[in-house]
Amino acid sequence: MSHLSDRPDDAVVGRALPHESAALHVTGDALYTDDLVVRTPGVLHAHPVSSPHPHARVTRIDTSPALAVAGVVRVLTADDVPGTNDAGVKHDEPLFPEIVMFVGHAVCWVLGETLEAARLGAAAVEVDYEPLPAVVALTEAIAAESFQGGQPVVTRGDVEEGLAGAAHVFSGTTEMAGQEHFYLETHASLALVDEGGQVFVQSSTQHPTETQEIVAHVLGRQSHEITVQCLRMGGGFGGKEMQPHGFAAVAALGATLTGRPVRLRLDRTHDMTMTGKRHGFHAQWRVGFDDDGRFTALEATLTSDGGWNLDLSEPVLARALCHVDNAYWIPHVRVHGRVAHTHKTSQTAFRGFGGPQGMLVIEDVLGRCAPLLGIDPVDLRRRNFYVDGQATPYGQPVRHPERVVAAWDQVLETGEVARRRREVAEFNAAHEHRKRALAVTPLKFGVSFNFTAFNQAGALVHVYKDGSVLINHGGTEMGQGLHTKMLQVAATSLGIPLGRVRLAPTRTDKVPNTSATAASSSADLNGGAVKDACEQILGRLREVDAGRGLAWDDLVREAYFGRVQLWAAGFYRTEGIHWDSTAMQGHPFKYFAYGVAAAEVEVDGFTGAYTTRRVDIVQDVGDSLSPLVDIGQVEGGFAQGVGWLTLEDLRWDETDGPGRGRLTTQSASTYKLPSLGELPGELHVALLEQAHEDGVVYGSKAVGEPPLMLAFCVREALREAAAAFGAEGTSVDLPSPATPEAVFWAVERARTAGPDHVVDGLPGVVPDPPDPSAPALHPTSERSAP
Repeated sequence: MSHLSDRPDDAVVGRALPHESAALHVTGDALYTDDLVVRTPGVLHAHPVSSPHPHARVTRIDTSPALAVAGVVRVLTADDVPGTNDAGVKHDEPLFPEIVMFVGHAVCWVLGETLEAARLGAAAVEVDYEPLPAVVALTEAIAAESFQGGQPVVTRGDVEEGLAGAAHVFSGTTEMAGQEHFYLETHASLALVDEGGQVFVQSSTQHPTETQEIVAHVLGRQSHEITVQCLRMGGGFGGKEMQPHGFAAVAALGATLTGRPVRLRLDRTHDMTMTGKRHGFHAQWRVGFDDDGRFTALEATLTSDGGWNLDLSEPVLARALCHVDNAYWIPHVRVHGRVAHTHKTSQTAFRGFGGPQGMLVIEDVLGRCAPLLGIDPVDLRRRNFYVDGQATPYGQPVRHPERVVAAWDQVLETGEVARRRREVAEFNAAHEHRKRALAVTPLKFGVSFNFTAFNQAGALVHVYKDGSVLINHGGTEMGQGLHTKMLQVAATSLGIPLGRVRLAPTRTDKVPNTSATAASSSADLNGGAVKDACEQILGRLREVDAGRGLAWDDLVREAYFGRVQLWAAGFYRTEGIHWDSTAMQGHPFKYFAYGVAAAEVEVDGFTGAYTTRRVDIVQDVGDSLSPLVDIGQVEGGFAQGVGWLTLEDLRWDETDGPGRGRLTTQSASTYKLPSLGELPGELHVALLEQAHEDGVVYGSKAVGEPPLMLAFCVREALREAAAAFGAEGTSVDLPSPATPEAVFWAVERARTAGPDHVVDGLPGVVPDPPDPSAPALHPTSERSAP
């Protein structure tokens, strides 16, 4: 499929164009799902009746008090479901549960003439519960062996042999918190039934086809009776890939039972307490290095916090296992994975889809072990890079590893890293209570869906008699610029100005059987399908033209009168990928996206407060389809990664009191999000040049998820700055997120560790902080070569 990569000289792709809805966004004219309510007469509003318990049996529900509230029309319960009372693709997610599994779990929904009436009605519903034992913390689940789903293993070589032959062996534990998506638009659905009995659902969903299937499943109908449309989303980040289906089903159920449109929109507190997050992870590891600081072996067990049901936890875990290596060659590998079952929200997809959690493990290992090996972290990372001819632990050859080297060298050069690191050393020598550090980290991220069947897409392209063009495709727009790129692809493919092309909203009755807009693959997949449809039309038009060189409008008109088909359904499937999920071996990714980032930080030793002074980024996006969009994605992904790693401290109540299992960070007042103040004073972003990727639409690469992991450089810089308060060679264990409080305790531990201080056999390793809420687990030396 080499034609996918061909790019004409006058291509519209590659131009730095603004987002296609930018003007609508800034003027407030862009419509989202909930905006359509004011255009829909007779709408009923839905409000949940939520459980106060993390785990309990529902013994009685009395809805009659709610029906006595003025404005309440109906209360939806399990008895109202005509199909199957389940909203999960694995059939483990009862829509109306008999046993609640987390605080906030909805046992029924109240429909009211107004939202206030529905809220008062929900407060009036009487529910009796029989509390059951609850597992809340991930470490509790591990101790109780509370797991769900499969337990995959990625393995290569002989780990015991690799560790036995190592000059240095270390072991330790790495923990990382989850992350709240905090999209600007909360979950929203608007459902109605037309005169023909079709259920039409407007939904803020990244996967309209799956939403369609779940609604049909709950209503006991066939998919062709359900149409789902996604006009646009105010952010998704993975949180609207699997989670919207149940809310859409509730709205659709209400609409079919009442004959009136039903609107379900979660307020911010409900959205945070009822919907899934990024998976928190716990990792135990042993790692070996030779005398030159090169990996000899890695053994690890990664446990994710899946919450109350599987959702997407299994593929998230699989991607984490496939990204533990990041950009590094490790000869002998054995990494186990398992999903913990806890009584919390069902954790779900989040930008990176497990890749960030897997990569954080190896970056944490390198950051903690570099001082113990006496090797500069920059040098330690660089000397372990993949080289041509090597393969990942799951058997996929690493193509173009020289690109991460090129990005690395470019960051070092344009970021003047050598000079600035000397200045950092001078600053630290002159300042006792403030320290700086400059860290550099690489990125290798595989692009394609773990589930091979999802690597397909469709499109529908219409050319009208006046030469204007309308395109439909299966991807959804959540602000990431997918529609902008698809317009550019269509205009380039047809050889017409961008203004002649318009894009229609994504809906299941135009392009069926779509894949989720996820895995950073949507431009690859939908772009390939749009290009295929355009090329079908062009092929017919060339026959009409017969070499005469007719202008576009004249050619289209002549084709119409010649009864030539001027529309086409396009299709694309990713070639060359295969995956054995049982053996965890194969070629699951079309290609790898590479990147490198350098961050300089300054830490206040009295408070742990820090500033990010400067960040330099080089990201590989192939031949960019839309450079302005791509740079925006790099900047936004990096900022979201900084939030996850340094600020966003997601907490549940793990005490044995009445609040056990409650999400304690359920609003912007208690959950710290990155703002302009946390972003670097200087941010330099460049797209890697000469990075053409064969076999992908116009030589481009994905950009949505990979930049998030560039934020590792900020965390590593904070680690090195904290270590600078101690003696040379101090290894600092930094919790994730590395909040100012966590950094303060890291500084305190570094200060107490003298040059001859030994803990667990490792010189320079410092004890845990006195604050139990910010544990810092340190590597333990198992052996050093004589």
